[in-house]
Amino acid sequence: MKRLIILLLLTAPLMTVAKKEKPKEKEKGYEFTLVKEIEVSPVKDQYRSGTCWSFATASFVESEVLKAGKGLIDISEMYVVRKVYEEKADLYVRMHGCNNFAGGGALNDVLDIIKKYGAMPEEAYPGLNYGTDKHVHGELDKVLKAYVDAIVSNPNRGLSTAWKAGFNAILDAYLGAVPETFEYDGKKITPREYADQYIGINPDDYAYITSFTHHPFYEEFVLEIPDNWSWKRFQNLPLDEMMKVIDNAIEQGYGISWAADVSEKGFSWKNGLAIVPETEIEELSGSEKLRWEAMTEEERQKQMFSFDSPVPEKNITQEIRQIDFDNFKTTDDHGMHIVGIYRDQNGTKYYKVKNSWDPKDHKYNGYLYASEAFVKFKTISIAVNKDALLKK
Repeated sequence: MKRLIILLLLTAPLMTVAKKEKPKEKEKGYEFTLVKEIEVSPVKDQYRSGTCWSFATASFVESEVLKAGKGLIDISEMYVVRKVYEEKADLYVRMHGCNNFAGGGALNDVLDIIKKYGAMPEEAYPGLNYGTDKHVHGELDKVLKAYVDAIVSNPNRGLSTAWKAGFNAILDAYLGAVPETFEYDGKKITPREYADQYIGINPDDYAYITSFTHHPFYEEFVLEIPDNWSWKRFQNLPLDEMMKVIDNAIEQGYGISWAADVSEKGFSWKNGLAIVPETEIEELSGSEKLRWEAMTEEERQKQMFSFDSPVPEKNITQEIRQIDFDNFKTTDDHGMHIVGIYRDQNGTKYYKVKNSWDPKDHKYNGYLYASEAFVKFKTISIAVNKDALLKK
């Protein structure tokens, strides 16, 4: 009997351990499988400048050059920024200050500048002439705005012949003077020659598309966003057709320059994801709502926007997309470059997106995965090669 008691005492802890619940398996996280991806140039960093539009479409153009078999090029985003500022200042003064004047821009600006002025390689015009090795435009933007506002105030009761020279002198001081010619590929060339010989695209071969119901479909209209300072007209397509254009472009090896709203809580650069979770607090009721209200803010964020594994997402319709645009919930925040299509472990479609934020120590090395729902919901506009448009 004593031996039996001793044996039971020795085995009791083991039995207790065996009865304990097994620890939950760790979430696998998002697992992405490649469907199609285009060739791209390396990720670059816009740093503290509002020039995402230039980086996005410059990257888009660089991929167009790669697709054409002309090799890897590195376009100077700051040459484009400088020329856009010159154009923007002229229009702002002509409009007596009643137009947008800031560091932002639209997807068409890069191709418009290439068409009018040409382009430069990064090595010939890095645009860093103010004591830093990264783009920091806070001071530049404010100085330029103050200057054009002084011109618009018209203190001389008539514009002087000097105002444009003064404006360009500020740009020279911050970004550097633009050389008439520069060394490239062992010879002296002009911006026009660089665009024609080394980029070699026709800026008229690109379409600008959006999808909103406050204008008729299949017609063009001036997209009402502040950064559309040049009043560019965008082709208006139904949402499903715009998404088909994006898919068709990637399938044929073309990228998409993408303007979108990234102020949503479902956009997480840290996690490299952009999603639209199905449930929002406004949709909760009864005990669910009480439980939600009892949570800490950290718990709420984790509950709503768990980036640990795929979650059900909203069904995005043309109607709810329009409501958020009309209510300023969808705004023109950021330009990026869509470069591929992937699917997660549940079969949900995602678009691989090249960003222009510092890729160092980033989860996906400067890229993110935007769900199909997010792209449907938060796209402001796209630029795409006309060859990728749907054939009628």
